[in-house]
Amino acid sequence: MPRDIPVGNGSLLITFDELYQVRDLYYPRVGQHNHTVGHVQHFGVWADGQFAWVSDDGWERKLAYKADTLVTEVVLTNRKLGLTVTCNDAVDFHEPVYFRRSTVTDLTGKRRDVRLFFHVDLSINGSPVGDTANYDPRTSSLVLYKDESYFLVNAGDQQKCGIDHWAIGHKKIGGAEGTWRDAEDGLLGRNAISQGSVDATVGFNLDVPPNGEASVTTWIACGNSYEDVRARNTRVWNKGPERMIARTEAYWRLWARKEPVRTAALPESVVDLMFRSLLILRTQIDNGGAIIAANDSDITQFGGDHYSYCWMRDGALVDIALVLSGQSELSRGFFRFAAQCLEDEGYFLHKYTPAGMLASSWHPWTMGGKRVLPIQEDETALVVWALRQHFNTYRDVEFIKPLYSPLIVKPAEWMLTFRDHNGLPLESWDLWEERRGVHTFTVACVIGALHAAAAFAEDFGEHDRAATFREGGERMKGALKRHFWNEEEQRYARMATPLADGGYRLDMTPDSANFALWAIAGFDPRDPTVEADMRGLRKKLWVQTPVGGCARYRHDYYHQIESDDVDTVPGNPWVICTLWHAQYEIERARSLADLENALPILEWAASKTKDSGVLAEQYHPYTGEPISVAPLTWSHSTFAVVCMRYLERHAELSAAAATSGSKAKAPAMSGAASRSPDPS
Repeated sequence: MPRDIPVGNGSLLITFDELYQVRDLYYPRVGQHNHTVGHVQHFGVWADGQFAWVSDDGWERKLAYKADTLVTEVVLTNRKLGLTVTCNDAVDFHEPVYFRRSTVTDLTGKRRDVRLFFHVDLSINGSPVGDTANYDPRTSSLVLYKDESYFLVNAGDQQKCGIDHWAIGHKKIGGAEGTWRDAEDGLLGRNAISQGSVDATVGFNLDVPPNGEASVTTWIACGNSYEDVRARNTRVWNKGPERMIARTEAYWRLWARKEPVRTAALPESVVDLMFRSLLILRTQIDNGGAIIAANDSDITQFGGDHYSYCWMRDGALVDIALVLSGQSELSRGFFRFAAQCLEDEGYFLHKYTPAGMLASSWHPWTMGGKRVLPIQEDETALVVWALRQHFNTYRDVEFIKPLYSPLIVKPAEWMLTFRDHNGLPLESWDLWEERRGVHTFTVACVIGALHAAAAFAEDFGEHDRAATFREGGERMKGALKRHFWNEEEQRYARMATPLADGGYRLDMTPDSANFALWAIAGFDPRDPTVEADMRGLRKKLWVQTPVGGCARYRHDYYHQIESDDVDTVPGNPWVICTLWHAQYEIERARSLADLENALPILEWAASKTKDSGVLAEQYHPYTGEPISVAPLTWSHSTFAVVCMRYLERHAELSAAAATSGSKAKAPAMSGAASRSPDPS
């Protein structure tokens, strides 16, 4: 079940499913560890003898955020119970504390006896073995712990701090479902302690006046010791949980709107999603610098692994959104993280944990009895390329200085050694991580990286090194044009396989990744070959159903929806692949009218979100339902990048049109001086 309304602060991340059940709790790093391993954390309401879990039928649910914040606004209405429950979830912007403020409103006109029950089913550090849950009388709370991971669960209203009901017991042992079942009669057993595979449920009493409301705030304080979580609990109560939620709301509004951006050129729904996308991608970035692809543990059902890793390719492309939105410190954090992960030889391996360790991989170290590098070279190249985009914006020389040799020169020199006789990269894995060869996307990224490294070398006065990098990039660009362009099909290949005679066998499968030719390698978007290639991709990969959107490549098998008509459904529509076409229209625009060609695609993406604004990786081509992980960090960053580039180009083209208009109205001048060049 795709995730919705994530809240976090870079060290603690909480995710929910579409039924408003907490599903993932990551601490102390975003993506590591998941202390729930995806298990449902139930939330229930008992009112005057009737009970309902929020996952039950009969609830009307709206899951959303307060505008420009990472504080939720969830409205749950149950006509049978005669109640509305409005919840505001937040992770404090500074402390690792998760809050839920629940306000219960009576709909019957009668005084109500209401009890809210919160279930906590942890497998601390990823395993239930050796967990302990106990009631702590000093804080009137429950504490769950193992090793260096502690979680204190408490609640309070305007009158008191402390839970009213609790139950602690075993789960998933001997047929035991868990303590959450005990809540259905409105009472809990108050067992003091249990160890092993345990869970806990806490409850709080509310006296709701007729047509009135009553509130309680629950929280989970995270730490590395008993003393740590107790002290944090005391700070919460002394500061006031309501005040901490309010300060978090204010912080995120400041964060989201820190840069004065003129947004009038875009529809309101698109602007809202642009800011929402920036906030959501922030929840997926660890404070140590790792940019995590996604934190939706349900994906483990497909192959037994997840997306809670940092792929350097994803990180570099997401970082462009941070650069364009002015989030310079987060951008610097990513590059410092990358420098720590770089292999001694100058390349990145497949992916890394949030702590910077080598993560799981399916790329082999040997093939056909021969040693091979288990890499995707585009990942190495994109970090260098993205670092140049960062520097072009911030010119932070002191930041770049310690990174120049290890993260620019070393990778660039390695890329020059990792070439064949034609000056093209040697074989590696593609960005989709499915096939090995020489890929158009990879070649384009290396070209962009070598030119970026050349620019850095010029800045640092190493002109001979700059010339070497630049020559390598230009030679590679020429080889790409010669060997990958198919004149008959008027398209670039997606991949070339080296042959024994020194040539290549071309794979002409249409692939959206070819966008890198103009987006990264620096090809002119109006180059006839680029235009022909993009037209071909749009024709062959656009989903011809009412859902629309663009597939990754023809016959895409990942989460494939069965269809006999590949011309209608070449693959599931992906957000990033669809948005690349909007970005192309933006980059090639020469007038405001040209620019508007991107708007329908941006509006398409905006139409695919839930109420919360969460974007998935891909969508069902017939129903439009989200498929695979959600939210996908790359989807949100790409949407933000395309929106910000639209606004930049709109300002540039508007200024050019204004200049052209003023010149047209100016008094005529004699001679050649009267002839101004066409600003387009």
